Amino acid sequence: MKQKSTRQPIWLPLAIAAAVVVGIFIGSRFAANKPVAENDRKLNAILNLIAQDYVDTTNMHDLIEMSIPQILSKLDPHTNYFSTDELKASTEDLNGSFSGIGISFVMVNDTIGVVEVIPGGPSEKVGLMAGDKIVMIDDSVATGSKMTNGEVMKRLRGNKGTKVKLGIKRQSSSKLLNFTVTRGDIPVNTVDAFYMIDKNTGYIKVNQFGRHTYDEFITAMASLQEEGAKRYMIDLRGNGGGFMEMAVLMVNEFLPADQPIVFTKGRYKRDDGEVWSDGNGSFQDAEVAVLIDEFSASASEIFAGALQDNDRGLIVGCRSFGKGLVQKEFVLPDSSAIRLTTARYYTPSGRCIQKDYKDYEQEMLNRYRKNGELFSRDSIKIDKSKVYRTLHGRTVYGGGGIIPDLFVPRDTSGISSYYIEVMNAGLLQRYAFNYCNNNRAALNKLEDYNQFLRTAPSDEALTRDFADFAAANGIPPRWYYINQSQNVIVTNLKALIARDIFGNEALYPILNRQDKTVQAALKALNKHKAAFPIMD
Repeated sequence: MKQKSTRQPIWLPLAIAAAVVVGIFIGSRFAANKPVAENDRKLNAILNLIAQDYVDTTNMHDLIEMSIPQILSKLDPHTNYFSTDELKASTEDLNGSFSGIGISFVMVNDTIGVVEVIPGGPSEKVGLMAGDKIVMIDDSVATGSKMTNGEVMKRLRGNKGTKVKLGIKRQSSSKLLNFTVTRGDIPVNTVDAFYMIDKNTGYIKVNQFGRHTYDEFITAMASLQEEGAKRYMIDLRGNGGGFMEMAVLMVNEFLPADQPIVFTKGRYKRDDGEVWSDGNGSFQDAEVAVLIDEFSASASEIFAGALQDNDRGLIVGCRSFGKGLVQKEFVLPDSSAIRLTTARYYTPSGRCIQKDYKDYEQEMLNRYRKNGELFSRDSIKIDKSKVYRTLHGRTVYGGGGIIPDLFVPRDTSGISSYYIEVMNAGLLQRYAFNYCNNNRAALNKLEDYNQFLRTAPSDEALTRDFADFAAANGIPPRWYYINQSQNVIVTNLKALIARDIFGNEALYPILNRQDKTVQAALKALNKHKAAFPIMD
């Protein structure tokens, strides 16, 4: 990309780099806009007619509050209105200072879609998963035009220790799944875990890009470097984004000076911008692999796309979500706000990875059911009219997300109908919780998760005990399928038990031993394929 004299240093608080920027009252911008002014008079005339002549008394505030989301729904899926309470709650989420059930959600076609289940939070502990749809809340229907962001938050949040019953529609089940979540404190860290996965490789799990993510990330990187890490695996699977500024700062750590990171283009020149590396990164010579999946979005795609287009890291996993839009936040006089899409962002090669607005929700389902792309690289939908080149001439494509350099198909080994049934019922999490409660005194004496693994029951004993627990909770044993799924059941049980005792720092080291995406990335790093990625 041609370098411009107007480019800005990495450390400036750029609008391009921020996922949320506090704006100004948008009315002042509209004052000189004749078409808007004319429609403003028309809208005011309608509201006055309703207020003065409608047969029944009408709450004008409520009417306007209901109308705004309907207007914005005609734009793009990421332009949203936030009432005063919603804005406060949303800000608390990104600042890492909130309590509730521990999910991030988005309203798609009047349905609550779970975008992220926060690791270690109340929902994760009972078995909710990213991709779930919440259709019932406390035995009341939770779909339809009246289910605004504010209404969802109002019904999901409550005092710590109180319970909320959720009816969940999940693509792996034809039945409605019921979960009872006990509201509680939500983990505030955005870096879930970091550890040495082998003697040369540091692993870091980043669950979202919050206000303090860069500080957490650089602390983790420095700690791993002290332990001997020469290369790094950055796990962004399930990371739906957040503050883009954090992703930009993280990318900068790996790039030499004057390398493009991201740029935006909007309707007006004021929304155009470029961000380049400043050459002050501490890990410019380290090999790096980035793990992504279909729930890696927004800032995650900024991070992965920048490293991919600069041929600076190996992208491993499956195609990312495909969100290439930039929102700014405009605060209204009553402290409500509109997060309005003002620009598209582009990776260094010039590609926009925003997927088509049409069938936004169905597109994700098609990846699972229709296209089969989670199981075969050849099934990934590629728009070959949108061809771009990386710094060293490799071919990459625009539209619909980041396609990994090294594709890893979804691992279905051990996924039997029995495993799906107990997973959908949340029994793995419930068993782990009960196991820890029943053995708390002995478990608290353990030094670390490795000691737990050495002293834990045998795989056979753990499997039998779990099968008895599942049977007591309405799922009878089917030993052919239990044996087929024994490895995945035991691995998850041990990881969940260890997490309850030692936290996320114990969860990922156990799960990652059987994680094919992690193992594929590690193999590539061991062969130094991340030094100059080759399309697989």
